[in-house]
Amino acid sequence: MRKAIFITGGGSGIGRAVAQRFAREGWFVGLADISESGMAETAALLPQGASSTHKLDVRDRAAWGAALADFASAAGGRIDVVFNNAGVPLGGPVVDLAPEEIERTLDINLKGVIFGAQAAHPWLKASAPGSVLLNTASAAGLYGTPGASVYSATKFGVRGVTESLDGEWAADGIAVRDLMPGFIETPLLDHAPNRASNEDIRTRVQGAGLEITPVGAVADAAWAAVQGQKLHTLVGPTARRMAFFSRFLPGAVRKQVRNAGRALG
Repeated sequence: MRKAIFITGGGSGIGRAVAQRFAREGWFVGLADISESGMAETAALLPQGASSTHKLDVRDRAAWGAALADFASAAGGRIDVVFNNAGVPLGGPVVDLAPEEIERTLDINLKGVIFGAQAAHPWLKASAPGSVLLNTASAAGLYGTPGASVYSATKFGVRGVTESLDGEWAADGIAVRDLMPGFIETPLLDHAPNRASNEDIRTRVQGAGLEITPVGAVADAAWAAVQGQKLHTLVGPTARRMAFFSRFLPGAVRKQVRNAGRALG
């Protein structure tokens, strides 16, 4: 039977690249997003008959259950991987962020992942062993940096959810993994970090001298994570550097972060 993966945020960026990667491997792909036009664009890039689309706001727990049931029906009755990928960026000094921005980021990036895990569990248990819950965390979940407090909080949370469920679901035969990318070439880079900013994220990243990793690297990492044994998969030079220095040179990282905070202020 053809394997099936359900991808949130499938209408663009990382979700679209992962959909293309798994479709090339012969998987049936479920695209979930709030953007119907984005899902249609992604579906047009996939082989005919290789996907289904499901409008989903990941903040809606009931909608999760309905979307997964619809996808399972389209996929032939089983779900092998659920990719909790939908997310939004948020940056800037915490005192400058609007409460609505904070709540939206927490709801989508963290609560959406938890709701997705709850809804996915019975489907993944039914297709175990070999089924996988894959979450998109971030290099921002390795060490908190100035101007990214709320976003980092959500990604530290996703990392914690991944580690907890890796143990919690082991007896069910479900593997739990996450991806920890740095800055990735997606449309999110062209958004402002918050509603008060007139400068996009890409400009800030380039101004800081940081590299932007091709989105295909994340798609390859997702494939490797589903096939392999790693709990956390680092993607891109920024993520690998942050992981190394935060583990082996934490004092140096703290000094650099504090200097960056002074510059931000």
